[in-house]
Amino acid sequence: MKASIISVGTELLMGEIVNTNTVYLSQKLNDHGIDVLYHHTVGDNPDRLTRILRESLEDCDLIITTGGLGPTQDDMTKEVVCQVLEDELVMNDEWLDFLHARFEKRGRVMTDNNRKQALLPSRSIMLHNDVGSAPGFVLKDPAEKKTIACLPGPPREMRWLFEQRLEPLLSGKEEGVLFHRMIRMFGIGESQLETKLLDLIDGQTDPTLATYAKEGECTLRIASKRATEAEAEAAVNEMIDAVKERIGEYVYSCDDEDLVRLVVRKLMEKNLTIAAAESCTGGMFGAAMTDVPGVSAVFDSSLVTYSNEAKIRELGVDPGTLERFGAVSEETAREMAEGVRRVSGADIGVSVTGIAGPDGGTDEKPVGTVYLGLATADHTVCRLSTWNSQNRRSNRNYAVLNMLDMVRRELDASPSEK
Repeated sequence: MKASIISVGTELLMGEIVNTNTVYLSQKLNDHGIDVLYHHTVGDNPDRLTRILRESLEDCDLIITTGGLGPTQDDMTKEVVCQVLEDELVMNDEWLDFLHARFEKRGRVMTDNNRKQALLPSRSIMLHNDVGSAPGFVLKDPAEKKTIACLPGPPREMRWLFEQRLEPLLSGKEEGVLFHRMIRMFGIGESQLETKLLDLIDGQTDPTLATYAKEGECTLRIASKRATEAEAEAAVNEMIDAVKERIGEYVYSCDDEDLVRLVVRKLMEKNLTIAAAESCTGGMFGAAMTDVPGVSAVFDSSLVTYSNEAKIRELGVDPGTLERFGAVSEETAREMAEGVRRVSGADIGVSVTGIAGPDGGTDEKPVGTVYLGLATADHTVCRLSTWNSQNRRSNRNYAVLNMLDMVRRELDASPSEK
């Protein structure tokens, strides 16, 4: 099946509301093996909505609209859909009774305009809304070849109606069974990733590969649609093996597990504790770790030692190191990691010191320069990271990801690699 998602509401075009419905619906439809061809956002304008609906019907088997089902004059999705699919609105007595009972239960009088929400296309299947006052509905064209499903705009109602009412109707309509896995990577950019996988991407039919990038990380979605789930899963796993042969050093998860949760899980599995010494990140590493439930079993502390005096006082960094090499240096990062491990008693000490910007950089150490350290009982390692951004928060976020990746690699390393 091919699908189009149409979001209705002038408030979306004005930027007053963030449109999360489209992202949610795209993910759900893809999970069902339904290909989403278009995203449209249209204001409360019947002519433009009519045009978008007709254009979508030319290419798509399924159209899902969100919004425009309320009681006010500018809520006109039902009217337009009826016109496009040659139907008429009729009063749905079941929903009208439901609305009266709902208002009575709340001790309120139902106004006349609320009756509008009980008007539904005569050929439609009503989608009963248990969490709102506007029902959804499904309406086919007269030839029974095209389907329009209309859902309310509020995300809570839309999601509930999709999962409880519409999704069961979609099950079985997709051709074949779709299986996908999300491969998460750190340390490789999207362009470099595409270059290393170019022949696989150019030659893809099934499985398919799609790359996504966000700050400092890349994700690869590998999907296959086969007759059975077992066949689709086998095809995806075979492609994962091919991908890992080329970029395995950057892959940290094949199950869409984010980096901090993966690090916490591995620390728990190995029964190891960790403590951090943070300078330029100002506690962001600690905040990321403590977002994970149960992390207290492995996370001891994070000391924010921003000034040189704090590095000396709290971590025992040698004043001579700071004077000779500076706060932003491999030598200081090394002593910070060893110091926080010593004072905390944790199995692993990790540190970060750098230039977050947007000011303060030099030719030798530009903004975005970060040194990281990791210390265990038998060795200390350091890493230099550069992130070419003048955005302070971006530099700090990337530094935290580097800290997590450094810990991850330490936990994955064999004894001979340490």
